[in-house]
Amino acid sequence: MESFVSDRERGFTLIEMLVALAIFSLAALALLRLEGVTMNSTALLADRSIAQTVVRNLAVEVLSDPSAPSFGRATGSVINGGREWSWTRVVTRTDDVRIARVDFTVVDDRGRASGKLSLARAVQ
Repeated sequence: MESFVSDRERGFTLIEMLVALAIFSLAALALLRLEGVTMNSTALLADRSIAQTVVRNLAVEVLSDPSAPSFGRATGSVINGGREWSWTRVVTRTDDVRIARVDFTVVDDRGRASGKLSLARAVQ
């Protein structure tokens, strides 16, 4: 007894399999690239988060110090999150002689500006 099998019932041809594999590989490569970008962005956000913590800590030190900071530029470094962060503090006068503007900038060990903060502080 002869059984007739149509072309549809035989399955995929070799060309169809190669095309499907090519489409799948393109999709997989796109997903891998997306994962790489996501990991890079996550690391960058973690660095910025630590830098913001450093700059806020510096601001708290200035605000909680009973004596006003001296006018001009000051620099230093601090270790936070297992890394060294360099900071710059610039204190300038404002139109009101009773208030000083304090600008902070924090850079990472690669020299990228990662955290900035400005505040106003009373001058005694």
